[in-house]
Amino acid sequence: MKILVTGGAGFIGSHLVERLLDDEHSVTVLDDLSTGNIDNLSFAEGKKDFHFVRGSVRDPKTVDKLVKKSDVIYHLAAAVGVQLIVDEPVRTIETNIHGSEVVLEAANRYKRKVLIASSSEVYGKSENIPFNEDDDSVLGSTRFSRWSYACSKAVDEFLAFAYYEQFNLPVVIVRIFNTVGPRQSGRYGMVLPRFVESALKNEPICIYGTGRQSRCFAGVSDVVGGFIALMDSSETAGKVFNIGTDEEITIEALADRVIEKIQSKSQKRFLSYEEAYGKKFDDMMRRVPSLERIKKAIGYEPKWTLDKILDSVINDIGTRLRENR
Repeated sequence: MKILVTGGAGFIGSHLVERLLDDEHSVTVLDDLSTGNIDNLSFAEGKKDFHFVRGSVRDPKTVDKLVKKSDVIYHLAAAVGVQLIVDEPVRTIETNIHGSEVVLEAANRYKRKVLIASSSEVYGKSENIPFNEDDDSVLGSTRFSRWSYACSKAVDEFLAFAYYEQFNLPVVIVRIFNTVGPRQSGRYGMVLPRFVESALKNEPICIYGTGRQSRCFAGVSDVVGGFIALMDSSETAGKVFNIGTDEEITIEALADRVIEKIQSKSQKRFLSYEEAYGKKFDDMMRRVPSLERIKKAIGYEPKWTLDKILDSVINDIGTRLRENR
């Protein structure tokens, strides 16, 4: 099968590409490398079934050409990371919304099945835990740029559903909860790689806010496996699915776990959101998915525990730090 992966040089995208190549598919990656890293795809170097195109999902001609040659599309390209969203809200909105418009238009032209990567951010500040796919969104004020990401992903979902309902385009929407693993960078605010790198260097671990906010960290291997199973199913088109894990931990407890595993001399340092981002920041205390729908659809069951994930991330970042000395 010929598969197009937009954003395939990113953290999740590169793991998806690796799995697809292992499954003997022909894979083309479209990525402008604005947040992705070509080194993430080093495993594919020289493989005849792999093709890399440096370009933007906002370029209709490039997207049309690649979609026409593909059987299915995984649309992962997006502006991601809290720091990037706070610093560059215009880029966030334009990349996420217009990129999805271009991809969906091309997919509809050639009637290609497409997976749209959305986010748990669309639930906003809802306190209805766990989050179910049909729950209301509770978004904060438009004064806070962080909600521009949530809104852009919600628009992506509306557009995908519109193509399904109006044109019967087979679309699958996944709301990705915190996903971690090897190759992830802390450059744009991703919490686990930031914590691990600081702990390995015995530097202060900076915790934003009180540290009592909790998240559920899923292994990237589980998540990309779920993507593929959802796309392989004939019963998932026109539906939205949470994907991740429901193993919950507070951010402070995550820092403690990292320090303990590494036996680091790092101390915890608490920063207000204003200190961290240079402006007021609206956050939510808990973010836990209901996984009932995806379990029923494809038998999804996360296999990677947090301890196993931490071991893999510590090993990966430790290796990279040694290589860069």
